[in-house]
Amino acid sequence: MSPPNFRTLDLNLLRVFDEVLAERSLTRAARNLSLTQPAVSNAMQRLRDALGDELVQRSGQGIEPTPRAMALWPAVREALRQLQASLAPSAFDPLSADNTFVLAMADATAAMLVPGLIDIVENEAPGVSLRVVPLLTRDPRRLLDDEQAELAVGFFPAVLADLTARAQVGKAIPFEHQRLYDGTYVCVMRKDHPLAQGAFTLDKFCNARHLLVSFSGRPYGFIDESLALLKRERRVVLTVNQFFTAGRVVANSNLLTVLPRKFIDATGIAEQLVFRELPFQVAEVHVEALWHRRMDLQSDHQWLRQAVMRAAEQAGMG
Repeated sequence: MSPPNFRTLDLNLLRVFDEVLAERSLTRAARNLSLTQPAVSNAMQRLRDALGDELVQRSGQGIEPTPRAMALWPAVREALRQLQASLAPSAFDPLSADNTFVLAMADATAAMLVPGLIDIVENEAPGVSLRVVPLLTRDPRRLLDDEQAELAVGFFPAVLADLTARAQVGKAIPFEHQRLYDGTYVCVMRKDHPLAQGAFTLDKFCNARHLLVSFSGRPYGFIDESLALLKRERRVVLTVNQFFTAGRVVANSNLLTVLPRKFIDATGIAEQLVFRELPFQVAEVHVEALWHRRMDLQSDHQWLRQAVMRAAEQAGMG
C-alpha cells in the first residue's frame, strides 16, 4: 500500500485517534469529544483506511492499540499539544473570566493553599469563583472522570504507582499530575501530655491510644502500613475525617495523632499542641495536583493549575 497523502488527510481524525488511545474506549472518547460513538467509529475507520493499519483491536471490555498505533501516538499527541498551545493562549482572560472551579482537597491542604489562592483570584481574576469540596478518598480518579471536580490535591501514592505501571506497559493514562510540595508527618499531642517530654520511643508510640484522620473511615492508614513493616501496630480508638477536628480532639485528650508538620501552625491552636518526630521511618509525603487529561490543554484549567502552584510557593511549600 502506498503511504498516506498528508495533503488530503483530515487532521480531525488525529484528534479522534489521540482520544481513543488515551481512553481505550470509543464511548469515553466520544463523550470527551462531544461526538456520537458512530461518528468516532467512522473517523477511526477512515484513519485505518488512510494508514493501512487496524490501529485498535477489541480486548475484553475495551480496546488495545496495535504496535503501529503505539508508535504513532506520542508524535500525534505532542503535535496536537503544540498546536493547542499555539492557538489557545488568549482564550482565557482572567480579568474578564467568570468561571467556577471545583477543587477537591482535605481541610489541612485547603488551610495551607486556599489563602494564597484566593489572593491570586482577587487580584487577577475577580470574576472567578472557587468551590472547595472535601476529599473523601485517596483515589479521586472517579471524581475527576465524572467531572465533579476539575482538580484534586492530595497525597495519592497508589494512584501515581498505578499510572506509572500503566505507562510502562503501554496502557491508557487518562490522568495527569504535578508535584506541588513535599511534606513530613509528625506525632501531635496536647502540650502537657505525659509523652511530651523525655525519650519518645517506638514502644511508647505503639502503646498509646491514637486518633486517625481517615477520609474513608477505615481505621488503618499509611502510618499503620509503616508499622506493619516493623511487625508492630498501634491502637486506633477514634477516626475522624478532618485534620482540624483531630487537632482539637488531641488538644483536649490523651490521644495522639499524626498530622502534617506544616499544618500545625494553621490549626489556630498551635500553642496548645506539642509535636514529636515519629520514632520510626516514614516515607516523605508528596502532595500532588491530579486532573483528567481532557482538561490538560484547556487554557482556563492551565491558569488554575498555575495559580495553585503559585499559591503553594507563596505558602513556602513549593
